[in-house]
Parts: sequence; structure tokens; C-alpha cells
Amino acid sequence: MEKKDKNTAILLMHCPDQPGIIAVITEFIDVNGGNIVYLDQYVDRINGIFYMRVEWELDNFIIPKDKIGEYFDTLYAKRYNLNYTLKFSEKRQRMAIFVSKMSHCLYDILARYISGEWDVEIPVIISNHPDLAVVAKQFDIPFEVIPITKETKAEMEAREFEILESYNIDFIVLARYMQVLSEDFIRRYPHHIINIHHSFLPAFVGAKPYHAAYDRGVKLIGATSHYVTPDLDAGPIIEQDITRVTHKDTVDDLVKKGRDLEKIVLSRAVEKHIQRKILTYNNKTIVFS
Repeated sequence: MEKKDKNTAILLMHCPDQPGIIAVITEFIDVNGGNIVYLDQYVDRINGIFYMRVEWELDNFIIPKDKIGEYFDTLYAKRYNLNYTLKFSEKRQRMAIFVSKMSHCLYDILARYISGEWDVEIPVIISNHPDLAVVAKQFDIPFEVIPITKETKAEMEAREFEILESYNIDFIVLARYMQVLSEDFIRRYPHHIINIHHSFLPAFVGAKPYHAAYDRGVKLIGATSHYVTPDLDAGPIIEQDITRVTHKDTVDDLVKKGRDLEKIVLSRAVEKHIQRKILTYNNKTIVFS
């Protein structure tokens, strides 16, 4: 896919809230010839934390790209107790998709990818079942089948690591991947594995959540996308949404509406990650507009 012509630096940061911090950061960019194209900030007044995302053009920036982090760290990060990441838009991220047997999220992601909606590469799809190989073939993306059992989990995850490294993967999307990742796996990609699951109000767990919701007569169903942590389904939430249902909806209706929500919510979360607009702090996210 054609790469977008963009040459910017993206700074995501948080620090103790203090007067003048925005002026300090913007002055650093301005005096060195940078043109700010995006700035968003938020102050958590309860905990006294300042968050900011700022993006600026590098075409006329005086400091060489490979030296920006060094300059910023020396002049500002230590002085103001900043925690930050510095990324560059010209570095197109490489995303791996993990799937099992359900195709709705996979099709939605690939449609957005092929249409050029996202500035990302998808070099590989990994699955624990062969069922969706036909989908990968339709989009001309390599499809790797890694069957996992309780006895072979460590061995198969080691194989997955090899595949991910061979494709230089930056982050992973679990598009209805019905396997629990090991803590070792998650530690290799901190806040770089995105998952999707249903989130009923009230919540229903177990093998048939839609059936349980139907029996209870729920009026709302939803979906949640979050970063994966060792605490199952309790990682930092990126995106959520709900839709109303009534007594007239069958179980099949609930499943259909739930899958539509899952597609939308997962894609919103993935898009924010691709845009580098998510800052994680403790077990929460700041998602910039």
C-alpha cells in the first residue's frame, strides 16, 4: 500500500502538573524551527498529573531526528520529571492479527486496511485454526496456523515469537482470538496487544453470554476494547460502546448486534493506536482526540 507523505515527530508525555509546562514544550519546538500541527492536553486535577500529545513537522527542524530524544531528555525530561515517548510518523507500524474461527472483526480490519483508511502494514495473520485461511488469501496476506493445546502452549508461543520477530511486528490485534496469552507473551508487547470482548450491562460471563443476556432480558449490550495485561480482560480500556435491545430481540439478534459493535469498537481502538493517540498511565488510558 502507498505510504502517506508525512514527516512529523509525535511526543506523548505525562508529568506532575506544574505551571508553564505547555509553554516550555512548545518553545522547544518553536525555537528549533518546528511547526506544530497537533496539540492536545489534559490535567487530572485529582491526582495532579498533566498529560499531553504534541506533533510537529520536521522539514525545517534544526535538531537531527536521531538527536531529538537526547536533547529533550537532557534539557526537559529530567528537569520537569517527564515520562515520555517520542515517535515519528514516517515509521509505519506493522500490525499482526490473531484470529480463531470468527471472521467479523477480521473482515472489518482488512477492509479498512485495503481501502487505505489506516496508515499501517499487516504482514501476517496468525491463527490457532485453519478456518480463516481463505480470508487471508483473499487479501493476499500470509496466514500462519499455530495450533495450541495446554501441553504445547509454551512451544507454540515460541513459534509465534519467531514469526512476529521475522515480520518485525510492532503491535498485535486479537480479532476474536480465543486463546489466553501467557504472561511471558504479554510482557514482550506491553500495551501493544489490543483485544475485543463483549461487555454486557450487567456483565455476563461464560460460554454463552448472549443466551444469558437474553434470559435476563437485558436492555443494553456492549463491547470493550482494551490493552492486554496478565490480569485477564482487565487491562487499560481504549474504547467502548453500547446499543439498546428489547424483549423483541432473539438470541440471534443479540449476537448480530454484538458482533457489529465488536467490529466498530475494535476498529476505533486500533485506529487510535495507529495514530499514536493513546497514553497509558497505571491501568487507565488517556485517548486524545
